[in-house]
Amino acid sequence: MNYARFLTAVSAARKPSPIRILTELQQRSPPSLISLAGGAPNPSTFPFLSANIQLKNGQTVGFDETLMKRALQYSASNGIPELLTWMKNLQKNLHNPPTATYSPEKGQMEMCVTTGSQEGLCKVFEMLVNPGDNVLLDAPTYSGTLAALQPLGCNLINVSSDQHGMIPSALKEVLSRWAPSEVHEPGSSAPKVLYTIPNGGNPTGASMTAQRKKEIYELARQYDMLIIEDDPYYFLQFDKPWAPTFLSMDVDGRVIRTDSFSKILSSGLRIGFVTGPKPLVDRVVLHIQASTMHTSSFTQVIPKLNTHGSCHLKIRSFFFFFNWSVFSCVCVDVAEWHAPSAGMFLWIKLKGIADTQQLIMEKALEKEVLLVPGGVFMINSSEPCAYVRAAFSLSTPEQMDEAFRRLSSLIKDAV
Repeated sequence: MNYARFLTAVSAARKPSPIRILTELQQRSPPSLISLAGGAPNPSTFPFLSANIQLKNGQTVGFDETLMKRALQYSASNGIPELLTWMKNLQKNLHNPPTATYSPEKGQMEMCVTTGSQEGLCKVFEMLVNPGDNVLLDAPTYSGTLAALQPLGCNLINVSSDQHGMIPSALKEVLSRWAPSEVHEPGSSAPKVLYTIPNGGNPTGASMTAQRKKEIYELARQYDMLIIEDDPYYFLQFDKPWAPTFLSMDVDGRVIRTDSFSKILSSGLRIGFVTGPKPLVDRVVLHIQASTMHTSSFTQVIPKLNTHGSCHLKIRSFFFFFNWSVFSCVCVDVAEWHAPSAGMFLWIKLKGIADTQQLIMEKALEKEVLLVPGGVFMINSSEPCAYVRAAFSLSTPEQMDEAFRRLSSLIKDAV
């Protein structure tokens, strides 16, 4: 893979920070090293001495004085080594990526810690997307992705999706505008980046099948595209077996995967990670060096983080308490939907409503029920959209039932 061809001018101009390099060297050195290099404050001046965090299972996570000093100090931009080691083992166990055994120049699997997966996505987009570039993505898609991409001046091209995610034939039709032979020609407008949420997509709740992923990956190979696999709902899949990921089938080193602990550990801790070919992940780290410098050390050193990875099982069952029988009885005459197989969202088409913007932003408040109008997930948010997104992760089953009774009444009054 010629990774240089994917980089923006801004990213190609990034250079390693000498001070950041010295900071990382110091952290990997023995305690006998005397460093006069880094401009770090003396941790003995910090007002925090120790802390204990009580877990719901009765265990206590403790920060003694030594650990607290480390938690409050600067750390390496790519992440604290112990956390990175655990994350790499996690990815290998979950996905068995072919690139784990590759050499760096061939796209060896590498990782870095990010302040939530959203920061990782923004850094990846900044690295890959030039003004005027054509970028392919699901239709509809996550509004945060649109917010990150649209100011970059790129051309966003929708690829149709359904309840099983992005449709390969639709992607093939879009790509037919270019010949594979012209991909590497100077000035070619052929897309270099494809973005997708493969599990429990936001807002649709759609999950891509294994066969679709294989077909899409082959099209990416044919047109030499990178795939950004944004998978924050991976651990919130409701039924097993789980479909293989793009990372698990990446024989070329063309997949950049973003993961998050926001949905299974804590959204406020802001821990995510980027996995991908080393030449590109190393460059993401350069972008981090110049902005946030590193993800909070405190969040990264919470001990026994890996012992709580299985909590997704309990969370998954909690999220999917949804009472489909009540919802179907209440809304069958006024709405259309597909039951999600992962994530936290239900994508609902309202019958007889051309555009949900005014209905939700004004009239729904009068009925004391709040959803998200579907237009915010579209490239052109000003176009009429008959859909709404409902999140079923926070309310009780009784609240959900009542919310949809109110929604049904709202729709009936509107039509």
